[in-house]
Amino acid sequence: MEMLPRQIADALLAHNRTLATAESCTGGLVGAALTDLPGSSAWYLGGIVAYANSLKTRLLGVPPEMLAAHGAVSPETARAMAEGARACTNADFAVSITGIAGPGGGTPGKPVGLVFLAVASPAGTATFEHRFSGARPEIRAAATQAALRHLLDAFQAAPPAKP
Repeated sequence: MEMLPRQIADALLAHNRTLATAESCTGGLVGAALTDLPGSSAWYLGGIVAYANSLKTRLLGVPPEMLAAHGAVSPETARAMAEGARACTNADFAVSITGIAGPGGGTPGKPVGLVFLAVASPAGTATFEHRFSGARPEIRAAATQAALRHLLDAFQAAPPAKP
């Protein structure tokens, strides 16, 4: 798992950029993977684990109307979480993750394993939908890996250069 965080660190350091995280279903696993690297304080500002909707609203600025209309597990909420994390930390980039890790909580429209991620950057915000299978630990691990992969892909598509 260290390869993706190392590549993310190298990309951020090469361009003097910073990163923040906003997590729900992963409960801080993305932040933990990033801070496993010595020296991560040079580029990782921190993260917000907003499991409750009230914290998504209060700490990340997710509008309550959005949560009422789309739910916590939605591309709209993932986008708002990433943009909120970026804004409240003043990071150059932010990645967010929200989903249903199970074993309960799923519905026919939003089954266990449904995860939405977003990457917010100076160029805008991209959202991604995933449907993972397995038990709770496997879903959370797969979601963490996907978040790191999308973050690295965002750097490679448009390198994080200062204006």
